[in-house]
Amino acid sequence: MSVDTPKPRPSGPRAEQKRRAIVRAAREQFLRSGFGVGMDAIAAAAGVSKVTVYNHFGSKEALFSAVIAGALDEPLAGESSAALEKLADAEDLRTALLEAARSWVHAVRDNEDVAALRALVAAEGHRFPEIAGAWRHHGPEGHHPALANALRALDAQGRLTIPDLRTALLQLYSLLVFPHMVFGTYGTRVDDDLTERLLVGGVDMFLGHYAPGVG
Repeated sequence: MSVDTPKPRPSGPRAEQKRRAIVRAAREQFLRSGFGVGMDAIAAAAGVSKVTVYNHFGSKEALFSAVIAGALDEPLAGESSAALEKLADAEDLRTALLEAARSWVHAVRDNEDVAALRALVAAEGHRFPEIAGAWRHHGPEGHHPALANALRALDAQGRLTIPDLRTALLQLYSLLVFPHMVFGTYGTRVDDDLTERLLVGGVDMFLGHYAPGVG
């Protein structure tokens, strides 16, 4: 009995260019029309055939997952990514983490597309549970490795004691980022003064909890 093997995804520079165009078009279409938008519309917006879209992604759920991954990575690019990557080398860890947190949180807070995609998941998740699954699949422990790598290095150096990296990542996200995500879902913005207090308090709680010799 023969077993069908998955069709390999198109590769090469031209294929990657098409893939980026499809993700960009899908993001625009999802934000404009919701998850119910047809793959024909996405293909037309990307300037490719529907067959090409399926060759690259296989399903609308996989395409939405790629859109989510790209949107979540955006706020953690550039300055915030560089700041996170330097944490393990910082002489003053508290100051460095505060600076990284400010860059990171302001990037997340001010990214309108990420907020709109969160609202889409909240609004249509009951009709299309697969889109909530796509969002959960790209949780904090997976979508951006710079922070995980920094915490892993700090643990190895003995500057922090982190027995469970995944828990530590979720705790840091909860302290720094999640307040803005939750309030943003309801159309409310956390003001700058409260944001700063949350950042300072969150960093101090995290460093205090994972300080060597604590617990």
